[in-house]
Amino acid sequence: MIKDIIQYPTPLSVKYATDVRVFDEELFALIDDLKDTIKENNLDGLAAFQIGNYYNVIVVKDENGELIEMINPRLIAHSGKVTEKETTAYYPNVSAEVQRFETISIVYQDRNGKDCSMKVSGDVARVIQRKIDYTFGATFILKMSKEERERFESKLSNGLDVGYDEYCPTTFKRDYILKAIRILLVAMVLSVVISLFLDDKELISNLWSYQLYGSFGVLGMIIVYFFYGQYEGKKYTSCTSCQIGNILGTCAITLIQLTVVMTLSYFVLG
Repeated sequence: MIKDIIQYPTPLSVKYATDVRVFDEELFALIDDLKDTIKENNLDGLAAFQIGNYYNVIVVKDENGELIEMINPRLIAHSGKVTEKETTAYYPNVSAEVQRFETISIVYQDRNGKDCSMKVSGDVARVIQRKIDYTFGATFILKMSKEERERFESKLSNGLDVGYDEYCPTTFKRDYILKAIRILLVAMVLSVVISLFLDDKELISNLWSYQLYGSFGVLGMIIVYFFYGQYEGKKYTSCTSCQIGNILGTCAITLIQLTVVMTLSYFVLG
């Protein structure tokens, strides 16, 4: 029977899977439900947890597309590590870079209670590891690096599956330009304040000249900030519109600040 797959944000039903002790018709029905659900949704595997059952049972596809029934699976050895993109039915339509063991050895039982073992590598090994995660009440989010987890959580919040180059960061290189603009504006304001305590007309005249040069410098950096900001914003397709809006707003505010500083400079220094 095809079952509904539990999906985020619905929590998994229990914390830890219970090992199977009785190999009966109830167990066989569960395994058949997992197989039917895998086929219906074209999945690589499923854990019983994912359809709301508490037994320690997983079913995965091998390299030939055949379904392997694994009861009470245990990972007993591993070697190598590899990081690749993964998807899982619990988090539909989103993916993440996850580090897994490249080769694993596992022991398990078949539906007749017979002890089995397997050594496997590649995609099948990744699927088995991901399904075993579910038997501990966990998802692949716990296997991610801190940076990847932050990106993944952003995907969940935005409902978008974007790659690293498209991920919307919180800081940009254009922020350095904006920082330089602010430092120069502060220096210009300080020049006006300092001039209030000066009597030397020549020195005050020089300060006015510096203010003019400074204003040209700020104006030039605003132009650079605007065009570079447009380029940088378009690199991140998940947040292009909001970033371009922020760029326009920042440029407008900075121009107003420059206008205020130069008006004040004109009346004090000019």
